[in-house]
Amino acid sequence: MTQQVPSTEPELAGVRNFRDVGGLPTVDGRRVRHGVLFRSGHLAHATDEDAAFLASLGLHTVFDFRNAADQKLEGQDVDLPGVRNVNLPLSDPADGSEFWKMVRDGEIDQLRTLLGEGKAAHRMITSYRTIVRERTREHSQVLHSLAEDSVPALMHCAAGKDRAGLSIAVTLLALGVEREAILTDYLESNAKHRRYKVRRSGSSSAGYSPEVMELLSPLFDARAEYLGAALETVEETWGGVDTYLEQGLGLAPETRERLRERLLD
Repeated sequence: MTQQVPSTEPELAGVRNFRDVGGLPTVDGRRVRHGVLFRSGHLAHATDEDAAFLASLGLHTVFDFRNAADQKLEGQDVDLPGVRNVNLPLSDPADGSEFWKMVRDGEIDQLRTLLGEGKAAHRMITSYRTIVRERTREHSQVLHSLAEDSVPALMHCAAGKDRAGLSIAVTLLALGVEREAILTDYLESNAKHRRYKVRRSGSSSAGYSPEVMELLSPLFDARAEYLGAALETVEETWGGVDTYLEQGLGLAPETRERLRERLLD
């Protein structure tokens, strides 16, 4: 009997931005296999029903790219029996408690100073470039783990957009997925039911005013220019994807082929 692949769009009450990356096309005519690579926001608020669904996926490894500030704010992931949890904090705009304090409590003048006039988007672009340049060890570990024994795998950060989004993109690059398909998957994080729920403190007089939400929006958007900056950094730093994978991430051709065999149809 053929095993039924779980729905790629389940109704998860406490986990946002979940999806199966399966089905994306590669440049050589193959596709990412369904049921082997998933992405989402954090699992700390998963309900019992959510946890049961996640357990049904047969996951081997959950890669959690959150840092200590994220985990303090949201809590630890729910325990999924038999699943290996790997925490690999990645630098990002939310690196440290001061970021979350600004998001929760920042008054309008502070937000204008820190985020206005394109500063928020610039902050995001800088972060994406930094992750690609400086987090090669972490991305190398992820790809080698996937090539060895870690599938099915789920990758997540806080919102499942930036750190998880970049890590998924790096994985898809190694698989030879078409660039347009990588971007399309990345931009799926903008869907209303996927977006991170911004929480503001009741002590802030600015609250959830339209101007506040507009100032914060670039931090919680998935924008083509952000992912584009990361891919540009690969070209600028290593001269191309193949060199990035081989020299930057230490991914030997035979390891890359094992990765493709595990994750592609």
